[in-house]
Amino acid sequence: MRAEFPDFRLGTVLATSFTATLTERQGEPLERIPVPQRLVDWLAVVGLAVDSCTPAQLDLARELRESVHAAATAAATGAPLPASAVHVLNDRSTAGRAAAVLTSEGDRQWHLASASVEDALSVIAADAIGILSGERDGKLALCASPTCRAAFFDTSQSRTRKWCDMNTCGNRQKKARFHAKQRRGPASAE
Repeated sequence: MRAEFPDFRLGTVLATSFTATLTERQGEPLERIPVPQRLVDWLAVVGLAVDSCTPAQLDLARELRESVHAAATAAATGAPLPASAVHVLNDRSTAGRAAAVLTSEGDRQWHLASASVEDALSVIAADAIGILSGERDGKLALCASPTCRAAFFDTSQSRTRKWCDMNTCGNRQKKARFHAKQRRGPASAE
């Protein structure tokens, strides 16, 4: 991957990891797939390698990303799913030709019929649909960071995770609390 682009933030859930290709949504947004090749790179990292990506396909991907985020945010807050997001999810899910295949190790992998962006997006949309429909064990939540507010799928035992990623948002918040405590000094700690 090229050094001039920010690193990807990868999680264990495909759909919410895809929404993390745009971070700091409430602060200074950071686009992690600014050009078509970056989408190709991200898809390869998550096991959905495609041959190429056009600017129009990048637009489709971003539309899906924002639809997943909107639907996940609504689900996390108990709001109705936005009709436009549901429409995009359904369209992208049915537009591709991907199939789940079982590896000899017993893992599921996706086979893209034509190694196209549309095939890869259909897998991401299907994953989002599985999460939003309650088929997977976990809970959608929003990152507690006021600048991030990323949607994530909490599969912790207690379902009380606060941060989309402890190594970024969680650490940032812990550091901020520590520095605020240091600024108050020892007298205020008593």
